[in-house]
Amino acid sequence: MDNNFIIETKNLTKEYKRDEFKVTALHQANIQIKKGEFVALMGPSGSGKSTLLHLIAAIDRPSSGQVMVLGESLQELSDKQIAHWRNENVGFVFQTFNLIPVLTARENVELPLLLTNLSKKERIDHAETALKLVGLGDRLGHYPRQLSGGQEQRVAIARAIVTDPALILADEPTGDLDSQSANEVLTILSKLNKEQAKTIVMVTHDPHAAKFASKIRHLEKGELLPEGTLPQVRRKARPRAHDAFRQGRRNLISACCLFIPTPSPAQGEASRALRIRNPPSASTHEFLGSNHGNPR
Repeated sequence: MDNNFIIETKNLTKEYKRDEFKVTALHQANIQIKKGEFVALMGPSGSGKSTLLHLIAAIDRPSSGQVMVLGESLQELSDKQIAHWRNENVGFVFQTFNLIPVLTARENVELPLLLTNLSKKERIDHAETALKLVGLGDRLGHYPRQLSGGQEQRVAIARAIVTDPALILADEPTGDLDSQSANEVLTILSKLNKEQAKTIVMVTHDPHAAKFASKIRHLEKGELLPEGTLPQVRRKARPRAHDAFRQGRRNLISACCLFIPTPSPAQGEASRALRIRNPPSASTHEFLGSNHGNPR
């Protein structure tokens, strides 16, 4: 694989077994990401974008193919080696924050540092610096319940960057936020990319969020589309209620037709003869003339 890329995958595939069925979540994905890029992975639910992100983070292992991240062939590392590698090199931002409720913002951010050789004072300094970077220097002692959703996600970002990782992976980081909080979080990620030269891979289905990235890649039905390729626009399906109404109307018309007999030739002749023997009265002519025009 090419050493110019911080992330490179080759025919990366992930399959899951459900009873006797096999589900392909990702099929032969090939992607190359350079150092300092901000890449957005876009696609509908079930397209495989989170699966690809988890394989890059070594949270999951591929069924086949290769994934090289920061010079390491991840499929060749043991679980212990992967845990050590991830703690040093990857910061992960989740959609649901995943903060510990009984710990303060500073203590939550400090958690990844407990696996390092830093002293307690150094850990506290690092955690406070990370929180100041995301604009929460005045919320160090606050618990998650005392923070807004946007502030909780900023604490999660501070936790992701406290070890100074080369790679930040974000899985729908704005999915649970209002528009203002989402913009604040995306602005922080953009600054980390531009000012701190962090490589960022972000999963999102939101076109507005994707605009903050320098490159967008689309996934569809487990396939990573070629760079620059957009997913096919499908014709919007009619609501089922509309189809049900149309079908019900057709059924009603058909049912009514069953009770309207078609006159036979003999019945038609008898009807005409009856009209000749019993012509309309004068009052009937007056009624028709006044309401429907002169009779023929």
